[in-house]
Amino acid sequence: MKNFLFVLRKPSYNGLYIQEMLDIILTTAAFEQNVSVLLLDDAVFHLKTGQNAQKNTATMFELLPTMDITDIFVETESLETRGLNAQMLTQKVQLKTRATICEFMSQFDTVFAG
Repeated sequence: MKNFLFVLRKPSYNGLYIQEMLDIILTTAAFEQNVSVLLLDDAVFHLKTGQNAQKNTATMFELLPTMDITDIFVETESLETRGLNAQMLTQKVQLKTRATICEFMSQFDTVFAG
């Protein structure tokens, strides 16, 4: 079994990007691979509480635990720059600092950055 890391950077209003990425993530998990997700930059808004119902991507992320995807990581600096903190997110996440991201990514067999 391989360890996959999916790195998301784009916001929810970027076309079909997030739907396509979540399809890839869920498909990978369906083949019983270890899957983790890392949110950087504007992708942190995907988990923000109180989103506009039209662009509410947080509900799509609620599917992840149903496929045993529970390792969701968020870069601390991406949250802070956007005036957010972990308590403002819809799911429990693990925080990573920018200084540790490269070392963290090296722990995975495959890193898919979309």
